[in-house]
Amino acid sequence: MSRIFGSITQLGYVVRDIQTEMQRWIDQGVGPWFYVHDVQTDDFTYRGTPSPMKMSVALANSGDLQIELIQPRNDAPSLYKEFLDSGREGLQHIAYWTNDFQGLYDRALGLGYTVGHEGSIGGELGRFAYLDTEKSLGHIIEISDISGPKGKFFEYIREVAATWDGSEPIRGEVDKLA
Repeated sequence: MSRIFGSITQLGYVVRDIQTEMQRWIDQGVGPWFYVHDVQTDDFTYRGTPSPMKMSVALANSGDLQIELIQPRNDAPSLYKEFLDSGREGLQHIAYWTNDFQGLYDRALGLGYTVGHEGSIGGELGRFAYLDTEKSLGHIIEISDISGPKGKFFEYIREVAATWDGSEPIRGEVDKLA
């Protein structure tokens, strides 16, 4: 438990082939996966500059821990692209969820953290920020607002995973994450 951020709620993997990676996790018994081919972000910025980043995302839970797979879909600047361009693939970030995003965001910046990229999914209550901690920690820290529809969707994913019988391992195109 972090005295600053709370409990780790998600592990985020940046991958080159999201379909293959979902299958690897399914083979380990983790699922079902909620897959969105074209995630629509709002006001996405990379190092303070607007970026037209496109990505696919798949989400599943293992107990209370959410697993996120992210595949960039264009060459627009992002920490995801930076990660893959460095020759890596795999665990890129750990995430902390909050119902007081602005408070946590301000606290993190006040402690000297800097934002690598940020945006929102589904409006103001779907904000997220990736803190540029890779050089000091070996991974990025994400903070994510779950006070709106995204939080309800994340809870639904956890509930479905808790009773998953292995059927329908990929839950197709979800309209959006929020």
